[in-house]
Amino acid sequence: MTQDDAELIAGRYELIERIGQGGMGRVWRGTDRHLFGREVAVKEILFPPGLQDDERAVLLRRFTGEARAAVILNHPGIITVHDVVEHNGAPAIVMEFVRGRSLAAEIRERGPLPVRRVAEIGAAMLGALAEAHGAGIVHRDIKPDNVLLTKDRVVLTDFGIAHLADATTKLSHSGTVIGTPHYMPPEQLEGKRPTAANDLWALGATLYHAVEGRTPFDAEGLHALAIAIFTRPHRPPVLAGPLAPVLEALLAKDPAERATVAQAEELVAAVLRGDTTAGGGPAPDPAPPVPRTPTAPDPVPVPADRQPPPPPPQAPAAEQPVEGPAEGPADGPADGPAGEAGPAAPVPAPPAAPPAVPPHLPHVPQGRPVPDNPYATPPADGLPQPAADGTPEDGVPTGPLEGHRVEELTAGRPGRRPIGRKTTVLAVALATLAVGGVLTWTLLPDSGHGSGSGSGSGSAGSGSSSNDTATTTVVIGVDAPLTGGLASFGTGIKNSADLAVRTANRRTYVPGVTFELKALDDQAQPQTGRQNADALVADDRVLGVVGPLNSSVAQSMLPSFASAGLVDVSPANTNPVLTLGSDWQKGVKSRPYPVYYRTTTTDALQGPFAARYLVKVAKKTKFFVIDDRKTYGAGLADGFTAEVAALGGTVVGSEHVEPGSTDHAALAAKVRASGAEAVYYGGEYPDAAPLSRQLKEGGATVPLMGGDGIFDTEYTRLNGRAEGDLATSVGAPTDALNGGTAFLDDYRAASYPEDAGQYGAYAYDAAWAVIEAVKSAVAANGGTLPSDARAKVAEAMAGVSFDGRTGAVSFDEYGDTTNRQLTVHTVQGGAWHSVRTDTY
Repeated sequence: MTQDDAELIAGRYELIERIGQGGMGRVWRGTDRHLFGREVAVKEILFPPGLQDDERAVLLRRFTGEARAAVILNHPGIITVHDVVEHNGAPAIVMEFVRGRSLAAEIRERGPLPVRRVAEIGAAMLGALAEAHGAGIVHRDIKPDNVLLTKDRVVLTDFGIAHLADATTKLSHSGTVIGTPHYMPPEQLEGKRPTAANDLWALGATLYHAVEGRTPFDAEGLHALAIAIFTRPHRPPVLAGPLAPVLEALLAKDPAERATVAQAEELVAAVLRGDTTAGGGPAPDPAPPVPRTPTAPDPVPVPADRQPPPPPPQAPAAEQPVEGPAEGPADGPADGPAGEAGPAAPVPAPPAAPPAVPPHLPHVPQGRPVPDNPYATPPADGLPQPAADGTPEDGVPTGPLEGHRVEELTAGRPGRRPIGRKTTVLAVALATLAVGGVLTWTLLPDSGHGSGSGSGSGSAGSGSSSNDTATTTVVIGVDAPLTGGLASFGTGIKNSADLAVRTANRRTYVPGVTFELKALDDQAQPQTGRQNADALVADDRVLGVVGPLNSSVAQSMLPSFASAGLVDVSPANTNPVLTLGSDWQKGVKSRPYPVYYRTTTTDALQGPFAARYLVKVAKKTKFFVIDDRKTYGAGLADGFTAEVAALGGTVVGSEHVEPGSTDHAALAAKVRASGAEAVYYGGEYPDAAPLSRQLKEGGATVPLMGGDGIFDTEYTRLNGRAEGDLATSVGAPTDALNGGTAFLDDYRAASYPEDAGQYGAYAYDAAWAVIEAVKSAVAANGGTLPSDARAKVAEAMAGVSFDGRTGAVSFDEYGDTTNRQLTVHTVQGGAWHSVRTDTY
């Protein structure tokens, strides 16, 4: 089924546009011709090619089980199923079309939501669960992505893994793990038969995330997360106020002690009434923000031809709903036009200057999407350690898991002590999760855009060259986070590489060769990336890889690629160590992986680039330099300081701050007394935001500039005095690239449901670099692919040079791009705006 298919489904449902896609389902907006064009949502199953009959049966049972479970429900808080039909041998569910936005999108944009709003959402969801549980239905995957918010409704959607509680099919057997790890109770991780108590825990975790801005448990890796959920209490809520007792009651580890729906409804009702007996006092309606007139920092001059236009008038974000239903952060639709149902309910804005900065809140990065130290060595094999910053984006995946029953893991061995109950349960859960991760990859390969194929869509409709002669298939791998918090970046990378593959096939760019794409989801985890690298290496047809997004994931993958001689080109990694070696800051450069290249520049240039801007453009001469002592921050500060000296500027003072410190009054006095005209900070937004605010409040009313670690929406949200501050980022906005406009036109014409994102054009050029290397290897071998193709492609990569969508593409002796573009951004009107893109 394609987006251009005019065929009616079941003779009545016409597909209009695709609005969401996940590993197993594709959702369309359509119309029902039998009911005067009523809008509907049609969800079809995706059957990846090559499935065994039993695997196909599992997928079919899950999909029809969703329909069977949802069709009997009739409640305003549950999405209504109109019809279940069959099309081309696969079932499709016809549902009501809901115009709204997901709770996950609301949290990502606004951060922690007001207590009263979360209580209202909780009350509505409890009503929906009461209806479902009364019918014997357990949802099993409640999370913010599966909650839609409209003007007057809170709708629980995606019963894709819901079950009748008394079902006896294979999928409900003990040992099967289905759900999303951050919202799964201990008994679900253990693989026990689902009960209503599962949904109550998931609801508690969802409400916790909504009111606190982060999940109750975080760790790096599935095993570490399971250990935390089994053995540790959840993080005490900080912002929940009177909602805290509700969260405590729902997040009880023992399901027998967990609140029931009725008990939770009573607790939530007390919060909404303002009944102090609910614990923590009443939940007052948040006061509207008080307009502030902060002392303006010295403006940084911007060239007249680079002045950013004022932001266009637009409705508040809450009035720009998302068309649903949504599959999740990677799969759901982006903000779309408002419909007749009206905008999502408005949520009061947080105070302009919070008294304390909650560290490491989940966020949607605008710049480098790695909130922790990007140079950290990936965890060693074995049990991962919890993430230092607790952010789920670089830790545990949030996509669904499936697994098989674990029969025996606890049998004693000679000479060993008997395993205790707690250890036994934990071992079973961890093993079940491990098996589940493998099965998810097997049953749910990436569908690719437009083909539904796990091997990607680039070859769809192009199985042979235009002259119908026999061709050789060459696979280009893609590794990126396709699910979880960074999926918006990963899907943009995958789609853009797919566009390059499609273009090469359409043009028969390499005669005798047809390209295909094989996309794997690393979930932003080094361990998963390492497994994906091994899988790509094992496929002899793979001659090059595009990705990954995260430098820490690249560090885990590159040893496998290097040993196999498989070329890897990343559109997003910025860690200098990957190309220059661990001693690059000492002036000793040594390329560790000869097969590794990248189309974006590195963090090593951000500090010098910032210095050039402040000295040459902003005409500043005196600077105070501060860093957080971390590798990333200290590296930026050192590069900035050296370049300032080379340009004739003066560093009038320097200081270090400890991550997490909140009192900067003494430092503000020191900066003010130094006469500095600007402050440069090496570090990331959680510490930079309060630092900037307190510097200005302490009288040091000069702009603060940093790297892409502060180029984030959270920086402006947490810092009411951010106006005029600056940040650099590697690369350039797509519309500022030489071929950016043409790339965006082609991307839109290809009808991908997701945006290309910040790294799209760089991913296109990364894939095209592999295509160019394959072309050179084929040409050098008389027009056919050589038997040692990987080695020849690796040799050819060093000489690749072409005019790409990001500009001139070529690589230096270390594998770094020679097109070293960076961008300066400034805060204007409370939001980041690009000011200047240049090369270094």
